[in-house]
Amino acid sequence: MNYNLNELLANRDRPSSGKTALRDFMRLMGGEKRNLLEAQIYILLNTGLNLTGPLLVGYSIDQYVQHKRLDGLLHMGGILIGVYLLAFVMAYLQTNKMGGVGQRMLFTLRNAVFIKLQELPVAFFNQNKAGDLISRINNDTDKVNQFFSQSLMQFVGSVFTMLGAGIFLLSINWKLGVASLAPAAFLLLFTRVISPWVRQRNARNLKSAGSLSGEIQESLQNFKVIIAFNRRDYFRKRFQEANDDNYKTSIQAGVANNLFLPVSTFLSAIAQLLVVAYGIYMIMHHAFTIGLLVSYLAYVMNFYNPVRQMAALWANLQVAQAGWDRIAQILSLHSDLEIREEDVTNANGYTKSALLEFKDVSFRYPDGKLVLHSISFRLEPGKTYALVGPTGGGKTTMASLIARLYDPTQGEVWLDGRDIRTYTPAVRSQKVGFILQEPFLFSGTVRDNLLYGNEQYSHYTPEELDASIREANLESLLGRFENGIETEILPNGEGVSLGQKQLIAFMRAVLRNPALLILDEATANIDTVTEQLLDDILRKLPATTTRVIIAHRLNTIESADEIFFVNSGSVTRAGSMQDAVNMLLHDKRSS
Repeated sequence: MNYNLNELLANRDRPSSGKTALRDFMRLMGGEKRNLLEAQIYILLNTGLNLTGPLLVGYSIDQYVQHKRLDGLLHMGGILIGVYLLAFVMAYLQTNKMGGVGQRMLFTLRNAVFIKLQELPVAFFNQNKAGDLISRINNDTDKVNQFFSQSLMQFVGSVFTMLGAGIFLLSINWKLGVASLAPAAFLLLFTRVISPWVRQRNARNLKSAGSLSGEIQESLQNFKVIIAFNRRDYFRKRFQEANDDNYKTSIQAGVANNLFLPVSTFLSAIAQLLVVAYGIYMIMHHAFTIGLLVSYLAYVMNFYNPVRQMAALWANLQVAQAGWDRIAQILSLHSDLEIREEDVTNANGYTKSALLEFKDVSFRYPDGKLVLHSISFRLEPGKTYALVGPTGGGKTTMASLIARLYDPTQGEVWLDGRDIRTYTPAVRSQKVGFILQEPFLFSGTVRDNLLYGNEQYSHYTPEELDASIREANLESLLGRFENGIETEILPNGEGVSLGQKQLIAFMRAVLRNPALLILDEATANIDTVTEQLLDDILRKLPATTTRVIIAHRLNTIESADEIFFVNSGSVTRAGSMQDAVNMLLHDKRSS
């Protein structure tokens, strides 16, 4: 690919006008300059050949038909056939060339949007439906591609044809030319006035299509819950509302897009009437010939047929612009989780022996809810820490800050002697392992999911991987799967139980050999025997590995070296297991 994705993704603003959108389109196609130039040459040749035809026809009428010269007429007929065949070849070459350009552009644009989405923080995906993002990648990019591959060169060709036909009209007879072109001025004014409204209608339609996609995706993803609670009626109601909205916006967009064509057709008919009336008047006064009038009418058609075609293409442009606006909204975003330069001078005041330290950390979500308020604590290497507290107290938020899924609203988080914001994502994820409360698996096999994100094992042979699994004491867990490491995982993790999903997530994290391992309710969906196996594996981790356990079941944190009680934005050290129990009981009585 010849496209510069870095340039495409950097410093983008949302297009606010047709000129801005067109400039962005041209930047996107920067790697296709040569192909575009060749396509334009084909268009120019095709336009010139097609515009030559009416002049030859008019000449034939005046010189051969009126004088009954059959030989000359046959000779001219042969020339016309050759001209139009050559024009056909030029049109084919241009269409074939632009088809390749459009597909390469679509490939690059979808890559650019997907790469940008991968750069964005977790907070972005919490605020946007996955279905709408999928619609932007698939549907909106396809709208832009359709304009590029099908409409852009037709648009350019129509402009060339109109310019050429206009020059012929004015050069043959300027007075008749002005009369024939006068309706086009009204069409231009109409287009400028109505285009913003058309674009707005198309933008609403694309937005509603994204909402419909989001509703379908969300409902199908949670279809088991819908069936379990017998709420198909709720599913149908939500879908009906989204579908009705999409239907209404589609009708409005269709009406807006189809306004150009009848107006341009009407004005074209007016132009032809003016030419016929004025032309006959000039013939009666011997100021014009019948052949010239025929040629003139052909040039009027050559001018207004592209106008009618451009009316449809203009509607496609409005759709493409609306789609590009939605794409540009994604491309213009920048992650707020920036990588900072390491500031050695700022290390004073932080405990050097600590693996991780929170210093006056506060955090609130985008909706304004304050979850943590000025908390400070530190974790030592090789120890096991437990976070307990009521639901919604902030335990998972603390874990997310440790893994830098979010940045604190205030304060700093230090990891291994450095501000966590100075680590690259690759280094940070290697140091911090995170077993989520709801693990996600990719379709494939257990092996594929274990290798996901573990680049150090990507080139391992099956024998080498098996050896690494044995060294990590994970071999016993594979016995929980029917076909061991080759057990197939269906889309959305189907085919394995929720407990098995957590086992895979556990193995995937342990194989990374992280310095700090976070377990967020990692044993919530597994049986007691398997839980004992996990405890044995955790005890066999390297002595330097720090463990952070989030659990509601107190028996899972009995062996913790230190317990933190997290509630109402504060973190309190619990001196013992009994102290943690007393804090939980007191909190329940207070609530």
